[in-house]
Amino acid sequence: MSVVVRFAPSPTGYLHIGGVRTALFNYLYAKHTGGKFLLRIEDTDRERSIPAAIDAIMEGLKWLGLEWDGDAVYQFARADKHRAAAERLLAEGKAYKCYATPEDLTAMREEQKNKGLPIRYDGRWRDRAPGADRLGTPYAVRFKAPQEGDTVLNDLVQGPVRVANAQLDDMILLRSDGTPTYMLSVVVDDIDMGITHVIRGDDHLNNAFRQYQLILALGAPAPKYGHIPLIHGADGAKLSKRHGAVGVEFYRDHGYLPEALRNYLLRLGWSHGDDEIISDAQAVEWFDIVDVNRGAARFDMDKLTSLNGHYIRHADDDRLMKLALPLVERKLGRPVDQIARLKQAMPILKQRAKTLLEIADGAAFFVGRRPVQIDEKAAAILAEGGKTAIEGVLPALEWAPSWTHGEIEVRVRAYAEQAGQKLGKVAPPLRAAVCGTLNSPPLFEVMEVLGQEETIARLKDSVAG
Repeated sequence: MSVVVRFAPSPTGYLHIGGVRTALFNYLYAKHTGGKFLLRIEDTDRERSIPAAIDAIMEGLKWLGLEWDGDAVYQFARADKHRAAAERLLAEGKAYKCYATPEDLTAMREEQKNKGLPIRYDGRWRDRAPGADRLGTPYAVRFKAPQEGDTVLNDLVQGPVRVANAQLDDMILLRSDGTPTYMLSVVVDDIDMGITHVIRGDDHLNNAFRQYQLILALGAPAPKYGHIPLIHGADGAKLSKRHGAVGVEFYRDHGYLPEALRNYLLRLGWSHGDDEIISDAQAVEWFDIVDVNRGAARFDMDKLTSLNGHYIRHADDDRLMKLALPLVERKLGRPVDQIARLKQAMPILKQRAKTLLEIADGAAFFVGRRPVQIDEKAAAILAEGGKTAIEGVLPALEWAPSWTHGEIEVRVRAYAEQAGQKLGKVAPPLRAAVCGTLNSPPLFEVMEVLGQEETIARLKDSVAG
């Protein structure tokens, strides 16, 4: 049997980090088994479904590299098939018409509450024909659920889980206006799409018992279920925006690489020995849903950022430049006119950066126009004798026969020794003048990238300023 899995988000908001991990686990399991990874947009809630959210979900999955097989399925467009399934169950005696009014149901719940009983539908129309007073009035279609015994799921993550059928009431399949419910739609779509494995958050575990019963009633083979634990914050509390529970576009726009996010989320609830850095090929080879932990994972933004730094340091320079370029231009407020210099600076910039935003921050002084903007601390260094040091070393730099960081360092050290000073007294003024800040990559490597003409010009600007 070929594995077919699906990721089925509701487009009522952004694609959050928990949803991303669910999509990732489905994708990897499909690739690991040579199966298919399908996408279904569960847009039956028309009031809350947002077209922009659908676009964001699809763009987010593509950015993450989680391409689905075939065309996306839209649940709302399949409403006729959902209704047909309910009508079939009704004809087969596996569902029934419920004429209970909202007032009837409210009174039922109040009575159950007063008696300390569980609040659920009491099956009052399960084996009852409507009288003359009800004929022609609206009715819902309810599933005639098993009332005895247990429903048992051999969950791939949670292990065997069971519920007494007496605890499950007869769920609504069609509302009184004829619209299918979510529970019915999910089951019919899973059957029609040939879903063999349902991998989703364990907040859906209670739904699984009802859906399993409904699938069997429709005469279809039941999929295997794997309910993965939810993600908590680093403090163990329910994941929220303060922990990083934001849309996937946040991570893209704040300079995270998709491969870093994939690697980090893979390790949230799943592991392969002590391996921390896991390539895409290794993830596909090693991942199996049965190895997912039962306990909740903890999302730690600092750990994600650190891992992102690793991937940035090992990323291709041309790719980094293309990703960072719009961020640099946004910071500068203009197009970058020193593309070659930015590319040359990338090996230096990526060694210190943990995000693309940090690369953009560091790149600003490489491609900025003269005169360089000098920050407060750098200005203080220049005012406290720094200009004198720059004037002293300028001739040696102007006459340098080659412009490599090694040659630059030799000449600056030679000047410092001749002037009876330590390098720590000469280098900071140079850094202040060239970079505009005292916090930069290695000074002599920066000067090499800037080139002799630009470096000398910046030094002279600082002296004249």
